[in-house]
Amino acid sequence: MISIEGLSKIFALNKKKITAVDDLTLHIEEGEIYGVIGYSGAGKSTFVRLLNRLEEPSFGKVTIDNQEITGLSTKQLRLARQDIGMIFQHFNLLWSRTVADNIAFPLEIAGIPKAERAERVQQLIDLVGLSGREKAYPSQLSGGQKQRVGIARALANNPKVLLCDEATSALDPETTNSILNLLMDINQKFGLTIILITHEMHVIRKICNKVAVMEQGKIVEQGQVLDVFTHPKQQVTKKFVEQIMGASEQDDDISELISTYSDGKLLRLHFIGETTNQALISQVAKKFNVEINILQGKITQTKAGGYGTLFIQVKGEDEEIETAVRFVQEETSVEVEVIPNVD
Repeated sequence: MISIEGLSKIFALNKKKITAVDDLTLHIEEGEIYGVIGYSGAGKSTFVRLLNRLEEPSFGKVTIDNQEITGLSTKQLRLARQDIGMIFQHFNLLWSRTVADNIAFPLEIAGIPKAERAERVQQLIDLVGLSGREKAYPSQLSGGQKQRVGIARALANNPKVLLCDEATSALDPETTNSILNLLMDINQKFGLTIILITHEMHVIRKICNKVAVMEQGKIVEQGQVLDVFTHPKQQVTKKFVEQIMGASEQDDDISELISTYSDGKLLRLHFIGETTNQALISQVAKKFNVEINILQGKITQTKAGGYGTLFIQVKGEDEEIETAVRFVQEETSVEVEVIPNVD
């Protein structure tokens, strides 16, 4: 659906060259919600603006639905952009226009007749949950309502691709969730391919199928969200995962757990996907002559399934504990780590 090859953007600033996007190659399948995450300055917003040539690339090629966007003339690009919707962090609404008129704007540019335009606008208003607010102006709307107008406007011409540049970063958590739910609903109803730019890992966790991590203009890690979350390779990715799992805090707690629970064995269990729904603890307690004390843990849900960590203390005869641990390692897909230095 979307093929990006060797994409680069170099800016000239005070006679110096700054590479914002550096030889980026990426392939996105039709109907995916693909997340691109990075800290400020990583180049992710420049990247998404290169896809519809709001920024002109210095090098590289972008192909969307078998059409090479980077090779189009100005007139051809105007037509191609009708298939590429975009929503922004700060909404970019026309403040002198009502909700209905903001949504109608791209339809006016496309030359859609007035009656057809009005019907399409009403459909979109109903879709994004703004019925009754058609005549309101942006200054009369909440942040979430403004972004719903932005989404409706981006969908006006029935695009094949929706680009979201930090679409929820100006919103509170509850409103963010409502907007993400709306995007998921749109994706499922229309099979729309969505590229979502963010610096918030919980946004990726909630709705994305795949994720690419950007740092200094490059993609340093990419893959299925659950794979990247459970086995982060780059330091920047590990920092993002810690936003969700609190891994650094968890590691700080291990020494305290070791000193507090000094008898038996201290285990860290890693649950991934369907294993988060297994009644593993009760199963082991019934099958083996051991006592299990649940100490702490956290399970987080992604679109592809859950993952998380659970610390437990297992007490009993050494041989029985070892048999129980071996059972979990060999008969289940739960990963087991025995925490050392416990007598």
